Amino acid sequence: MEHFIYGGDYNPDQWLDRPDILKEDVRLMKNAHMNEATLGVFAWAVEEPREGEYHLDWLEEIIDRLYENGISTILATPSGARPRWLAEKYPEVLRTLPDGTKAKFGGRHNHCFTSPVYRQKVYEIDRKLAEKFAGNPAVIGWHISNEFGGECYCPLCQEAFRQWLKKKYGTIEALNRAWWSTFWSHTYADFSEVEAPSPIGESATMGLDLDWKRFITDQTADFMKVEKKALKDGGAAQPMTINMMYDYDGLDYGRMAKDLDIISWDSYPEWGGPEGNEKPALGHGRCHDYMRSLKDQPFLLMESCPSSTNWQEVSRLKAPGLLTCASLHAIGHGADSVQYFQIRQSRGSSEKFHGALIDQTGRDDTRVYKEAAEVGRMLERISRAKGAVTRARAALVQDTQNRWAIADTQGPRNCGMGYLEFIQELYRALKKQGIDVDVIDQDHGYEPYDLIVLPMLYSVRNENDRRLKAFVENGGVLVGTYFTGVVDETDLCFEGDTPHGLTDVFGIRRLEIDGLYDGQKNTLTGNGKTYSCDRLCERIAPEGAETLLTYGEDFYAGESALTVHAFGKGKAYYLAAHADEALLSDLMRRAIFDAGIGPLVQDLPSGVEVQSRLKGDSTYLFFENFGTEEGKISLSKNESVLYGEQDGSIPPCHVLVVERKN
Repeated sequence: MEHFIYGGDYNPDQWLDRPDILKEDVRLMKNAHMNEATLGVFAWAVEEPREGEYHLDWLEEIIDRLYENGISTILATPSGARPRWLAEKYPEVLRTLPDGTKAKFGGRHNHCFTSPVYRQKVYEIDRKLAEKFAGNPAVIGWHISNEFGGECYCPLCQEAFRQWLKKKYGTIEALNRAWWSTFWSHTYADFSEVEAPSPIGESATMGLDLDWKRFITDQTADFMKVEKKALKDGGAAQPMTINMMYDYDGLDYGRMAKDLDIISWDSYPEWGGPEGNEKPALGHGRCHDYMRSLKDQPFLLMESCPSSTNWQEVSRLKAPGLLTCASLHAIGHGADSVQYFQIRQSRGSSEKFHGALIDQTGRDDTRVYKEAAEVGRMLERISRAKGAVTRARAALVQDTQNRWAIADTQGPRNCGMGYLEFIQELYRALKKQGIDVDVIDQDHGYEPYDLIVLPMLYSVRNENDRRLKAFVENGGVLVGTYFTGVVDETDLCFEGDTPHGLTDVFGIRRLEIDGLYDGQKNTLTGNGKTYSCDRLCERIAPEGAETLLTYGEDFYAGESALTVHAFGKGKAYYLAAHADEALLSDLMRRAIFDAGIGPLVQDLPSGVEVQSRLKGDSTYLFFENFGTEEGKISLSKNESVLYGEQDGSIPPCHVLVVERKN
């Protein structure tokens, strides 16, 4: 599409008895400057009310009517929620819980991804949809299922897991070695003895836990491929996507991204809390960057809320301007769309109070509708930036499989290792310097970057130690932290000195790691400054590294806590403790300087975020003020304002888009 996609989830199947409403919806969407609708996400019971009986003419009529009014369709497959007839006739499609209980019909995603019957029924409805709509010019893409997630423990899944393990390890002896199964005499004699981890069975074999999670990702991806095949067999050639979720750890999205044409995700920040809007904006900015980095290309913001959600603990209204601010925030981080759940509010069931473009009054003079229409106008004004890419020179490593392993460590803290919180703190420190940041996993290449920040890389895989060493040798700047290089991908501790494979890079050797109780702190001192630290403190021995900070308290007072080491053409910092915001800010500022990365703008105002996207000879700068004070950007002669105040001022909950000619 020429312009940014602007639209969202539309569920006309709930209103087929109200043609007047369906007609009015088109007018309201068009007047809000929308050019897209996502249809059919949960429409299976209407599309196939009885097995083999397909009703798709109503869908075709709506798709065509929307298209006549300039609104294209992203068409969904309906596998996210199956109809009751399917569960009644084929009970095997329902999931089995970890304790062996068979789930009853209900909810969403309550189905077994391994079930041949479910796969066949999904294939049939998907192919019917493709055969009817693949050639329709109104359909610009396919939305597969909805928010994949969850696990099934039925005999079919257990056997599929055993076959997955057999393919991975080859022999049961290799599996036993990888899982260290002689511990507690849990050695397996045959693959047939393996069962998924369970609260009433095996729950203390970390290698088993990790491989089960990897299997769940691979099995979900394999189910997704069945849906893709059905669409392609039906003639579909449009791009295909799935909608991912915020910091979801039930699946490794990095593995799934390889089989997708476009990345899309659903963003629902908890706006308006006691800590203000900066914190949720930074959290979702990091997730935007993660989604963009999965394929190093623009993504779709498949769902967001035009007003307040109904499922968060507290559902605050968006203050005036915040919808525009949040929408541009996604665009700045690499989105080529702003899409809502939902277009028209439901009358009943669990999401009847979830915000929508069109609420239950059906009016076009509501505060939310008018601001949404302004978002549409804004996206049209900045449409020349659609398709522009981000070329970040700094990367933060956030790895889902490493997150699984840390959550399962059983020490040195079992009340919260704080992996994701630490990543967010480091991300904040980077973004406060006014730079673009990619958020990548261990499978991503390191070649595009000058700076890599590596928090708590506990579990090392994919020859990551070798690749990081090469990165620094070739001139890169690496910032590593405590709890790095401890175990391999099946959670076996490395033998010898750690951080494994990186002791020469960092110029240090780990001695011990101390877990502090909540509320306990230590200090880090050096160069006339004192910082605080908590949660985890490592004792390290420098072996060539220069000590920058030392511990101020406890029996390891005076020992190294922050070091820097020249290695090859680059340098590596090692932070041995969970440090406060002031130290992280100072450390990131120093590392960014060493890497030769300049800020996107000088003197970024407090509370204002900035991102950049490149296209042709232009750099597009996106500013959003999530703070409480007005900020102002100094504009140069080669910069012009595309949207916002022409003098560069940005009041709270306002935005600014600047085009800079390179």
